[in-house]
Amino acid sequence: MKLRPFHLAIPVSCIDLAKDFYGAKLGFEQGRSNDHWVDYNFFGHQLVCHIGDSVTASNEVDGKEVPIPHFGIVLEWEQFDEFSDLLKASGIRFIIEPYLRFEGLPGEQKTMFFKDPFGNALEFKSFKNDSEIFNK
Repeated sequence: MKLRPFHLAIPVSCIDLAKDFYGAKLGFEQGRSNDHWVDYNFFGHQLVCHIGDSVTASNEVDGKEVPIPHFGIVLEWEQFDEFSDLLKASGIRFIIEPYLRFEGLPGEQKTMFFKDPFGNALEFKSFKNDSEIFNK
């Protein structure tokens, strides 16, 4: 099966602030936009910021409160470190700082969580072995 790009629309309260965060700070390439929405190239996927409201909660995972809903992408092992360095240099405030989860176990992964200026939670992760992404 060929992996196809996903489309995700998230709520934001200000298009200009969304452009600053996703475009300037995170470095995502901007696509089409108008006064009510803006498209971004999210590692080959389509992320659309729409004017709207959001609701969040959390669940405990690995001893940390993981925000839900959240979204993100599974990066390459080295790409994770490069991206987390970019985020730190951009002054991103983490909910969960970049760290290694499930070390030495199936599904060993690096992960980090942060929110955009509108309260949308993002998770970026990387598996030591991509073959273990869906392991039980």
